[in-house]
Amino acid sequence: MPADSTTARPPKPLTPKVSAALFRYRIAAFVVGVGLLILCLTIVLKYVFDMDWTVEIWGPIHGVLYAAYVLIAFDLSYKARWTLVGTLGVLLAGVVPVISFVCERWVHRKMLAGQKV
Repeated sequence: MPADSTTARPPKPLTPKVSAALFRYRIAAFVVGVGLLILCLTIVLKYVFDMDWTVEIWGPIHGVLYAAYVLIAFDLSYKARWTLVGTLGVLLAGVVPVISFVCERWVHRKMLAGQKV
C-alpha cells in the first residue's frame, strides 16, 4: 500500500538528554508554582495579619527556587532548541501564580508531539 502524503508521521522520540531535561523542568515548574502560591500566602499574612517574618523567611527561599527554575528552563530550551520567545514565555510563567502549572502542561505536550516551544 503506497504511503499517503496526508497521513501524519509520529513524532521523533525525545533524546535521552532532552527527556531528562524535560523531567527536571516539570519538577521545577511544579515546585516553583507551589512556592509562588506559598509566597502569595505569606504576603497576605504580612499585610493582613502583620506577620512580616513570613515573607522574610519564604521570600529568599522562593528566590532560590526561581533561580534554579530559570537555570533548568534554560537547560531544556538549549537542548530542545526552543525559540527565544518560547524561552522567555516559560521564564515569565514562573512569576505569575498558577501559570507555571499551565505552562508546564503546555510545554510537556508540545515536546512529546515533537514541536518546538
